[in-house]
Amino acid sequence: MKKSLIAYIVLFALVLVVIMIVDANKPEPVNWLPSYKTEEKIPLGLYVLDKEAKTIFKDSELKKFSITPYEYITPLYDYDLEDYTEKGTFINIDESSKIDNESVQELLYFAEYGSTVFLSMKDFPNAILDSLHLGISYRYYSNDSLKLTLADKTKNIDKLYYNEGVGFTYFDRLDTLNTLILGYQRLDKKKDVNFIKVPYGNGSFILHTQPAAFTNFHLLKSDHYRYAEQVLSYIPQGNIYWYSKSLIDDQLEGSALRYFLKQPAFKAVYRLGLLCLFIFIFFNARRKQRIVDDIPPVKNTTIDFTKTIGNLYYQEKDHHTIIQKKIIYFLEHIRTVYLIDTSSLNNEFVEKLHQKTGKPLEDIEKAVSLIKRHRNSFESSEADVIQINKAIEKLIL
Repeated sequence: MKKSLIAYIVLFALVLVVIMIVDANKPEPVNWLPSYKTEEKIPLGLYVLDKEAKTIFKDSELKKFSITPYEYITPLYDYDLEDYTEKGTFINIDESSKIDNESVQELLYFAEYGSTVFLSMKDFPNAILDSLHLGISYRYYSNDSLKLTLADKTKNIDKLYYNEGVGFTYFDRLDTLNTLILGYQRLDKKKDVNFIKVPYGNGSFILHTQPAAFTNFHLLKSDHYRYAEQVLSYIPQGNIYWYSKSLIDDQLEGSALRYFLKQPAFKAVYRLGLLCLFIFIFFNARRKQRIVDDIPPVKNTTIDFTKTIGNLYYQEKDHHTIIQKKIIYFLEHIRTVYLIDTSSLNNEFVEKLHQKTGKPLEDIEKAVSLIKRHRNSFESSEADVIQINKAIEKLIL
């Protein structure tokens, strides 16, 4: 390999290394993905809420689970007592509903038998909205900075404005006889209901349309945590069942490298290692000898040719020629294998062939008789071909 080419490759590798180092040391952009995962420390994650949950629900027993609500709640039902053995409040905070239909139905039963279901999300399962006679809509504002307030004037949080991660969902249809309005979202003179409580059977549903209020960003921003505290204060004391589907996602999608690849230094080394491996494979492969094609041996087509010619004679009904070729081949075989002179097919020939082959004397005499007869004949039939062929086949070893 030319030295100039090696120099170019080394220079190219050095440039890539410098780019990787610069990329690894520059500050990462803020990830505003609304993950709502309890393990995520990004702005719209729930890491802070998860760490402060025991303090917020200090008078309650907190139970977190990641299986579907149906799988978790169904075993709590006692069919003999026709009631749930445990009751409390189910909590789910997410960007939108990821609860399956079976779990939604189970939550309706759970609330009907005396429990509370707290959902904070920008969308709700249709089965719940229909059961509670609710309707939601979306209002798009030119300015997305919303003022979140509570209906209870004793909650002194009138100066809290939210921008990051807020949604535009609000309740536009309510069962006014049964629905208790707990809070609003305001922009200028527009005032929409975003926080309600609806009785259902012996329990109730508490629905909230601004899950961003519980994220890391707002819990750490100024005194925004006060709004989250006041909203969660409407949850009754007792068992708290916190469902986070993100835990399932982490279990399914997580890997040993997932954490390390988030570290800039490791990511740079990892990429450099892959580059070096690629260069090694590329140049090492060129040193190897190319694969030699497998050339099959020349096929012996003599037998196939003979069969073809034989079939040609047979189709043309040239039986005499077939018999002559058969006799020539047979006598050549006797001369080559047994070293017997075939110029005269007399008794001496018959005796020598009998001694050397061990074949029955009568078979040899029959074959020799047929050969003599057809040598001097100019016409033969198909039956003659079959007869002499059988006679000769008995003698050829």
